Amino acid sequence: MFTGIIAEQGKVLSVDRGDGSATLRLQAPGTTEGLALGGSIAVNGVCLTATEIVGKEFSVDVMGETLDRSTIGQLQAGDAVNLERCVPAGGRLDGHVVQGHVDGVGSLVERESLENWDRLRFEVPSGLARYIAEKGSIAVDGVSLTVTAVSPAQEPAAWFEVGLIPTTLAETGLGAKSIGSPVNLEVDVLAKYTERLLAFSLPASREESASASLAADTGASL
Repeated sequence: MFTGIIAEQGKVLSVDRGDGSATLRLQAPGTTEGLALGGSIAVNGVCLTATEIVGKEFSVDVMGETLDRSTIGQLQAGDAVNLERCVPAGGRLDGHVVQGHVDGVGSLVERESLENWDRLRFEVPSGLARYIAEKGSIAVDGVSLTVTAVSPAQEPAAWFEVGLIPTTLAETGLGAKSIGSPVNLEVDVLAKYTERLLAFSLPASREESASASLAADTGASL
């Protein structure tokens, strides 16, 4: 489990792509300190496992499902990435509960620099919009953020907004995002479980219809 508080920005050293999979080698001086083989690391919000550690560098293997559902497959050597080690049992939860299980990919559609903070608007797959609420939490490229505004439920192009303070802009990759940049999104896990539990109280036909609609909406948007 993670909290969405980025520890450092690492650098992609190499990307070895295979048949529906990939191996990434990254440089991360702070993240590798005390890291053991098999340890969990969130890379731009995606929970991955350290498969090799050499000095200040580590490698991770990425399967096809992760490549299809996140921006990891678009990374290239030299790219900066947000990194967070898993939170230890009894550790401080400074952000919110983040699993590192990306739900979909959004894109930056608006950016406005205001006094001492920036407003960013992201377009999201329509199937994820129902899980995003004003003043709720969301992880964007692994960064725990508070939602400041959301699109009306009836609006065809779903979006949400967040406000970023100078520290977040400087210490995460979000400060360098330009219009059109893709981002990994993980919605609040509590919302997903709530919907799943409620689905069991619905007649079978309604549950199947809702599941089919969600799959179609998310798949079409990705």
